[in-house]
Amino acid sequence: QVQVVESGGGLVQAGGSLTLSCAVSGGSFSSYPMAWFRQAPGKEREFAAAISRSGSTTYYADSVKGRFTISRDNAKNRVFLQMNSLKPEDTAVYYCAARDSGASVYLSVSWYDYWGQGTQVTVSS
Repeated sequence: QVQVVESGGGLVQAGGSLTLSCAVSGGSFSSYPMAWFRQAPGKEREFAAAISRSGSTTYYADSVKGRFTISRDNAKNRVFLQMNSLKPEDTAVYYCAARDSGASVYLSVSWYDYWGQGTQVTVSS
């Protein structure tokens, strides 16, 4: 069974930076397109960033473009989200998601098969 575990969330001041990590085990990580989604209180889960299985293609929501960077290390079965210039509106639970297969990037919650438990990011000020 595939297991997805996020880490790295926490409390940060506006303008600061934070890096989230996602560890995937129990499957063929290098064949999985990956993504980060986020969910603020009272709101639906929304797309933040996606990366193709090789890491050659990335895609970002307009709200995070230029501030966030998604990357992956297939040798370590990990995906990362580097978040810079954080704003209070970035406050949310951040989820890492994996899709079983595909040659593209995927932006919809419904396209993903495996999900982590989420990690809380809180941006103050």
